[in-house]
Amino acid sequence: MTDSALPAPRPAWKHPAVRLAGSAVILALLFTFLPADQLISAIRRLSPVMIGLAVVSYMLLHLIGVSKWRLLVNTTGADLGFVDGVRAYYSGLFGNTFLPSIVGGDLVRAGVAFGAVRSRSGLLLGSMVDRVQDVVGLGLLAGIGALLSPLALTTESRRVFLLLAFLLAAGAASSLAIWRLFPVHRSPWRVRRKLVSVRRAVRATAGRPANLVGAGLLGMLLQSLLIVLNWRLGIAIGIDIPLYVWFFVWPLAKIAGLLPVTQGGIGVREAAQAALFAPFGVPAVAAVATGLAFEVVIILGGLAGGGVAWLLALLTRSRDVPDRSPRDDGGAASTDASSAVRVGRL
Repeated sequence: MTDSALPAPRPAWKHPAVRLAGSAVILALLFTFLPADQLISAIRRLSPVMIGLAVVSYMLLHLIGVSKWRLLVNTTGADLGFVDGVRAYYSGLFGNTFLPSIVGGDLVRAGVAFGAVRSRSGLLLGSMVDRVQDVVGLGLLAGIGALLSPLALTTESRRVFLLLAFLLAAGAASSLAIWRLFPVHRSPWRVRRKLVSVRRAVRATAGRPANLVGAGLLGMLLQSLLIVLNWRLGIAIGIDIPLYVWFFVWPLAKIAGLLPVTQGGIGVREAAQAALFAPFGVPAVAAVATGLAFEVVIILGGLAGGGVAWLLALLTRSRDVPDRSPRDDGGAASTDASSAVRVGRL
């Protein structure tokens, strides 16, 4: 095997150990610059019963996420069932927490669903739209919170908004450039056949704008209810501010946590939350303590999600599964005359 045939080495910053170290460093700094005893005391204000109720609420709320994701992937032709959707989605929750990045969770979710859909291209496209809608929805909620909060638009928050706008614009421009400039006619026949499936999924999605809007609203409903959950945790810890301030702070802190420098955003979200809460007079100790409490909820929810997915896999393993072989798996037997015509038009 030649050197050119060897897989490219993974960049050092993508190694899981780097992100774990990043979370550890940020948490260590938080506990160094903030009184550790006060942080621990604030977190202890939450009883085990309250944490348990928060975890149950977190799991139930994510059924909205299941509905949103299924609506998007089924719009593209994936035909994903509810039980299979729950199993894949909760597997993704586990992956979001315990794999190197949020993309790891998305890959787990798609991987689990691969064998249960008719169109894998539709599944991947719908999952990508789902992720983009999540980020856009967080930005819209933060914008609503900013309009209601007179102290919201500080220098730090403006930077986060500008970063979000830049990332969305860059992503849209890159996608459009790839879509327009990709040399389809020079691609191998098998690649062109897969592009037919992708184009079919794109057209199916574009032809159902109501589904896109409905999915976007479901995503914003889920994020809004998670904000309310954090608001209640904050009240128990001692943060006494209006709910609309949380609508500004929490989405931006979550967006900051998407940066691939820590494990699951742990540490970055808490630091961003403390900085964004500062103009509203919220002590950094209380802001960080509430963030850490929600991290506990996320971790326990990820474990519970993995357990739910495992149980559903056991329950469905012995059932009779109808023939749901993917239409776009690349097999030559599935190529018909209409597909050949569409390939010629690419």
